[in-house]
Amino acid sequence: MTEKEIELIKKEYDSLMQQLSSPELISDWEKFEKVSKRKNFLEKVMEKFEQLKELKNRIAENRAIISAKEDDELSNLAEGELNDLSREEIELEKEIENLLRKGVDKIEEPKSVILEIRAGTGGEEASLFVADLFRMYSKYAKSQQWKLKTLDSRKTELGGFKEIIFELNNGNVFSHMKYEGGVHRVQRIPVTEKGGRIHTSTVSVAVLQKPKKAQIRISPQDLKIDTYRASSAGGQYVNKTESAIRITHLPTGLVVTSQTERSQPQNKQNALVILEAKILEKKQFEEEAEISGTRKTQIGWAKRAEKIRTYNFPQDRITDHRIKKSWSNIEEIMNGKMDQIIEDLRDNLKEN
Repeated sequence: MTEKEIELIKKEYDSLMQQLSSPELISDWEKFEKVSKRKNFLEKVMEKFEQLKELKNRIAENRAIISAKEDDELSNLAEGELNDLSREEIELEKEIENLLRKGVDKIEEPKSVILEIRAGTGGEEASLFVADLFRMYSKYAKSQQWKLKTLDSRKTELGGFKEIIFELNNGNVFSHMKYEGGVHRVQRIPVTEKGGRIHTSTVSVAVLQKPKKAQIRISPQDLKIDTYRASSAGGQYVNKTESAIRITHLPTGLVVTSQTERSQPQNKQNALVILEAKILEKKQFEEEAEISGTRKTQIGWAKRAEKIRTYNFPQDRITDHRIKKSWSNIEEIMNGKMDQIIEDLRDNLKEN
């Protein structure tokens, strides 16, 4: 670690100390806890750096004694001590390096994510591709031993989805899936096309963090809850009771629905899970915009409008436009073998 790097750490530490004395921060427990943890971590780094600085001074002193050659006995002692101090220096530098790496790794990522896949341009073909992406993610999730729960869906007559929302949990889900958010484009001959022409359709994917307990507090009076009859493709009722739920969050205007379960309470619970994730997403965008203004990466993992990937079936190629990389064996990948894509994205799109 250089003097410049430790100077930056000291500046960040001073900034955090100022924040901790602010009454506004004390009233925001979640943020207060986050800032406190970061402050404690930086204190450990600075303490280790001071130890390293002291070691380096002692090493310099011993080298000066050896170079002076004024006292053989003292020079021999200094030389013996120098070897020990040099070993200590190497060990302490590794310790600091590991501490800094752990500090990054210890940023606790969500254990669950909500994925929302929605048909864009392309009509029925886009809806069919929603179903294809859902199958791809489902199979990949199974290979990772994650749990999947469908929270809401709107099917079409040909077996596609206008929209499907599902939860993935039970593992390091977020670190693997956070770069899937954005517009996915598909180029292929649709099953509905008799002339053999290639169509281009789009599907949007949103990756939402599932909030921890108490991270998002929703007051019952802020909710408008409506019930209606769940319907399947073609408008046929799934059941005769009003089990489907629509929740409007009045302060934000966010609207969520759920009709996958036959039980109204279960659908209500599913809808609330979706709502909490959407409120957290909105909060994150607002905080990021406030803190960094025009920061280039603005929660890049959650962008909805950015075209990130093209699935070209005739050319057996998937291309991710962010890292300018392509992969073949499209059918294999669509069957859940996404490991190489996920690995390449994680290596190339790490947050700066």
